[in-house]
Amino acid sequence: MRTRLAMRMHALLERHFPERRLFLRSDTDTRFIRLRPGMQLAAFAGGSAIVAWSIIATAILLMDSIGSGNFREQAKRDQMVYQTRLNALASERDARADEALAAQERFNSALQRISSMQSELLASETRRGELETGIDVIQSTLRRTMTERDKARKEVGTLKQEMADAGTVAGPGEAAASDATVGMLTAALSDTANQRDQISADAKDALLQADEMASQVALMKDQNDQIFRQLEEAMTVSVAPLDKMFRAAGMNTDSLLNQVRRGYSGQGGPLMPISLSTMGSEPSADESRANRILNQMDKLNLYRIAAEKAPFALPVHSSYRFTSGFGYRRDPKTGGRRMHAGVDFAGPVGTPLFATGDGVVTHAGWLSGYGRLVKIQHEFGIETRYAHMSRIRVKVGQRVSRGDRIGDMGASGRVTGPHLHYEVRVGGQAVNPMIYIKAGKDVF
Repeated sequence: MRTRLAMRMHALLERHFPERRLFLRSDTDTRFIRLRPGMQLAAFAGGSAIVAWSIIATAILLMDSIGSGNFREQAKRDQMVYQTRLNALASERDARADEALAAQERFNSALQRISSMQSELLASETRRGELETGIDVIQSTLRRTMTERDKARKEVGTLKQEMADAGTVAGPGEAAASDATVGMLTAALSDTANQRDQISADAKDALLQADEMASQVALMKDQNDQIFRQLEEAMTVSVAPLDKMFRAAGMNTDSLLNQVRRGYSGQGGPLMPISLSTMGSEPSADESRANRILNQMDKLNLYRIAAEKAPFALPVHSSYRFTSGFGYRRDPKTGGRRMHAGVDFAGPVGTPLFATGDGVVTHAGWLSGYGRLVKIQHEFGIETRYAHMSRIRVKVGQRVSRGDRIGDMGASGRVTGPHLHYEVRVGGQAVNPMIYIKAGKDVF
């Protein structure tokens, strides 16, 4: 049975691959190589496999080249979009800074105007009180004078009646004395009437001045209210984005501001509340309102200081490619799954790297797989790490500010290519740096 099957297979192969002989002739001898059907089939299968492999490999290379080109183009487009977004955010940040500066200048100008108007208001209230007191005195004097005038008129009438009754009896001397007395009383009454008219005119002028001053005071209050509304709106617009940024980063704003306030010193310290003389009375509504605005200004200053100290900025200002995020990933060296404690920004060797917040350099040198590493300790228990540098430009103990250049991008340590490995640690625990970067995107 096996022989028949073998014979059939041999006949089938002979039909498609007949036996051939390859003669090799030399000057003295002739040899041949016998090519059996099985050998021809094996050679044909091997050649076919090589051709198929070549076609498949060529197709794979072409597809990979086309796909890589598309990925590069997409990466370039993404980079251009991100760069445009960064430029827009930078412009918006500058506009916000200009608005805050303008608001502060308006606030200082308004404070001066408020102080001047408060002084004028106090002076006008004092003068008005004095005028009211003077009017009361004038009215009292006028009433007393009119009473004395009526009494004098009665006495003159009585005296005239007595003189008329005694006209035939009184002598020439007594008549002359009576005439002198009547003349003196008439002159006194005339003076009293003139004084009364003058006092009445002065009282009317005083009332007119009081009404005019009341109108001026009402106008000043309206102006103060308008200024206060503008300042309150400016403070709301300035403080709200900063408050949102810190809350988005998961930071407690109350404890944050208290911590900054405790360490706040030097020029630009906390603003002092307005204290104007109120003659022992309670503070006015305008004074309380101004103090609330000053508290908002103080809060804005504290937020500004905290934002400088926390790492909300990007460590790379030049063109880069975001190559790896925070979390578990496939290890590029071993292929295993492991935790990636930061984010990677790829770029050319020598790309400038910058501090993302104010702080103190605690490490500047080689560290195992990190390669050339810089650690910066910030406020609020936050630490940032910048790894795989080609050059370090800071020293341990050096104090840096946000935006200071600390080194150059490189490929030192355990890497597959030049990039920056950037970490943020809070209390020693690694957190996603993009939380801070995204929280600060609308501010910086």
